[in-house]
Amino acid sequence: MSPSPSFVAPLPTSAFTPSASTALSRKPPLARPQHAKRAVPTMVDTEPKVSPVPTESSPSQTSDILELTEANVEMVLDEMRPYLMSDGGNVSIAEIDGATVKLQLEGACGTCPSSTMTMKMGLERRLRERIPEIEEVIQAEPEGPPLTEEGIENTLDEVRPFLNVAGGTIQLIDLNVDSAVPTARLKMTGSGAAINSVKVEITHRLKRNWVKLANVVFE
Repeated sequence: MSPSPSFVAPLPTSAFTPSASTALSRKPPLARPQHAKRAVPTMVDTEPKVSPVPTESSPSQTSDILELTEANVEMVLDEMRPYLMSDGGNVSIAEIDGATVKLQLEGACGTCPSSTMTMKMGLERRLRERIPEIEEVIQAEPEGPPLTEEGIENTLDEVRPFLNVAGGTIQLIDLNVDSAVPTARLKMTGSGAAINSVKVEITHRLKRNWVKLANVVFE
């Protein structure tokens, strides 16, 4: 005779009801510690925020406006001199007459064909931004002897003996002094390293003697 199976009592139906399962799975809320410290604002939070863009009342913008004095003009020119000097040029104050500033372009800037653009678009624009009293910025005429064919021929006579030794000659073909870019056209004969050296020397001498002479062209 086989033994009878053990009797298992059924669980009450209330154990599977939603309310009972929810009650079992629900956790009590965590109590907030009473000793928690409040965040203390740092100095950065308490300092006022300042906009980097200058406003109408900010002192950085008003300090950009300068009075028309020679010292202030020099200070503004100092800001632009590094750009001029990188191209072999410079600028100096020739005269301040009322609201007109006369500048002298020096070095390569004085003989550059773009000197007018440099004066108007660069120097004049910046000066009038910083010093609104300025009404006009003009370029001073370079000092020196007048640019004439006779003067060019005298300079060529200084180098002709060296050319003769090297077997070369030089003559002035044309001199245009009335254009915006004064140009001297020369014709040189001969060849070799010595002739090329004399050609470079002629260009340097002519531009040194006449700053107004912009171009020396060899045909």
